[in-house]
Amino acid sequence: MEKTPDESKAEVIIRMFPSDANPAGNVFGGAILKHIDMVAGIVAQRFSQTNAVTVSMDKISFLKPVFVGNVLFVKAQVNYVQKSSMEIEVNVEAEDIAKGTRVHTGNAYVTFVALDDNGKPTAVPSLRIENPEDQKRFDEGKIRMERRLKEREK
Repeated sequence: MEKTPDESKAEVIIRMFPSDANPAGNVFGGAILKHIDMVAGIVAQRFSQTNAVTVSMDKISFLKPVFVGNVLFVKAQVNYVQKSSMEIEVNVEAEDIAKGTRVHTGNAYVTFVALDDNGKPTAVPSLRIENPEDQKRFDEGKIRMERRLKEREK
């Protein structure tokens, strides 16, 4: 079975509240990471159609601050798959509704593994590449996955 990256896409929109932030109103990185992991998990389960768990988060970049009251847009899709693992790219934007502005505030690459009913790794569908952008994401994801595997062997 094959699936396209588009078949895995997910977007979640969340408002940031004072409980997500420090006293100055800056949203905690951990609060944003929670949403990154959640949306990546939705993508992984949508793609694999089975239970999937986080294996690693890497290349997490917080590019701009997020503030209390901002609306967070967390968008994700599968970039690359191996036998049972998937690399998911997550991009985060924050919108200031009062000002009518939206900025790219961060991104991350999250690896998930699909599990069967016994909690063992199970095969995921292959990724059907449909355009040059998908191919670029796939090729870059493969390089990152190979790097992660080498780092685990150390």
